Amino acid sequence: MDYFPRYSQPFTLAEATNLDVSIITDEIARLQNSLKHLRETQDLLKSALGESGEPDEELQKALEENETVIGSQEERISILKLALSQKGVSTSDSHYDSQPSPPVNPRFTAVVNAPTPQLSERGDNDEGVYL
Repeated sequence: MDYFPRYSQPFTLAEATNLDVSIITDEIARLQNSLKHLRETQDLLKSALGESGEPDEELQKALEENETVIGSQEERISILKLALSQKGVSTSDSHYDSQPSPPVNPRFTAVVNAPTPQLSERGDNDEGVYL
């Protein structure tokens, strides 16, 4: 299968297919995290541009550059998902989507969000952990 990327990429589909599954999935996770932060930055830039009365060329340039980076990283994730598919790994579940699914088991969520028990009853805040 040939894949012709729209953006310049650091690897081809064939090269990605030669990588270990764990490397591919780690890279997908890294790129998804990067996209999350880029999108947050875009929201801040748009807000700043909307608040200022005059157009700010630097902010506008940053906004446009980030759009290009976002497109490139989304395409890179697509290439990596294609590589996983060619290796026989299903990417149809939500595990590889950029938006995490809500937790299925509410009891598990409650445990995760429960306050951490105190490790020390000594009351002093010296260095170290007292068990």
